[in-house]
Amino acid sequence: MIRRGSNLTTLFLTVLLDMIGVGIVIPILATVILRPDSGVLDPSMTLETRRLVYGLLVAVYPIAQFFGAPLLGALSDRFGRKPILLLSLTGTSIGYLLFALGIGFHSIMILLISRILDGFTGGNISTAMSSIADMSSAQDKAKNFGLIGMAFGFGFIVGPSIGGLLADSSIVSWFTFQTPFWFAAALSAFTVIFTIFRFDETHPSPTYTPIDPFTGIRNVVHAFAMPKLRTIFIVVLLLTIGFNFFTQFYQDYLILKFNFDESDIGYLFGFVGVWIALTQGLFIRPFVKKYAPNHILIVSVLGLSLVLPALLLPQTVMAIYLINPFVAIFQGFTLPNLNAVISNLAGRESQGEVLGISQSMQSVGMAVPPLLAGLAANLDFRLPLLIAGGITFLAWLIFVIAFGRMPRERFHEI
Repeated sequence: MIRRGSNLTTLFLTVLLDMIGVGIVIPILATVILRPDSGVLDPSMTLETRRLVYGLLVAVYPIAQFFGAPLLGALSDRFGRKPILLLSLTGTSIGYLLFALGIGFHSIMILLISRILDGFTGGNISTAMSSIADMSSAQDKAKNFGLIGMAFGFGFIVGPSIGGLLADSSIVSWFTFQTPFWFAAALSAFTVIFTIFRFDETHPSPTYTPIDPFTGIRNVVHAFAMPKLRTIFIVVLLLTIGFNFFTQFYQDYLILKFNFDESDIGYLFGFVGVWIALTQGLFIRPFVKKYAPNHILIVSVLGLSLVLPALLLPQTVMAIYLINPFVAIFQGFTLPNLNAVISNLAGRESQGEVLGISQSMQSVGMAVPPLLAGLAANLDFRLPLLIAGGITFLAWLIFVIAFGRMPRERFHEI
């Protein structure tokens, strides 16, 4: 018998600790690569070149995830959620260890390898989503996905702040840019142990899903060939591209305009994390009980498309802190309801496959911005945020046309 409460707690903790690790990376990676005084790259390297290196390091993670996540999703359908969850968490831990070594040896190659490994095995979030779908009724999915979203939020509260603090040698003399990654690796290792003892398999009946290293490519082709699902996958792709133009190069904007360092970036993202947690842990629950996911998305995606370019308006640090909560709130409403729509459009027997396809689309959406945003930022460092708002608005327009007037029960028929 599945211990549903124990499983939800374990999945919450798994995602929480994983996102703490991800959050730790946020203030460090940009500072390590973009600031010439970090001591990791050659100080004579130009800002334009640093942006391209930074974009490459950010991009290889979702590219690797593009191939790894659907493969892990199919494996979780065939062999169960638990072993795949353990595999992905172990890969994450090793990836953090390698990144710390890459910083220590000043090796871009080791940094790249660590990001590739972490990305390829980074299917723990999609596997956790599949486990949530296994245990949830159609009516409860948005609420339970919101629980995972709350873990996202808490992870972003703690992670960036810890990352900034653990890299600050003025706090403890032996703290360096490596320290946050040693800590993140230890967190992932602890999560492996916790999952072994506290997580019950939610998918005991094997489902045959083809396993192929090129599943990611086939998923994208398949996504556009599915007449009942391709529109929502296009929306997922555009939303991911738009939001990642913001998340992946906002640090560059903050460093140039406001001279932020790793601690400043960490505190800001930690503050944003508070609002993500509040939104997905408290604000969203009364809305999902009253409104269908598509109706919530109509408002939240539009709001997100407007607030992203508005981030260019603040002229003071205080104003930055006043406007960023709106990004967190709109994104906090968008993500769990989007996952609920996708999950409810698929049969229970193919949750891993469909969420794997969704993850493939998100991986493509995460890989495109860092490769292009560096070029855009070299033209004008404000351009990535303007592009983010425009693409998000296009996603909203397509969603409204395709799903705006569909009744709640329409999302449970396919």
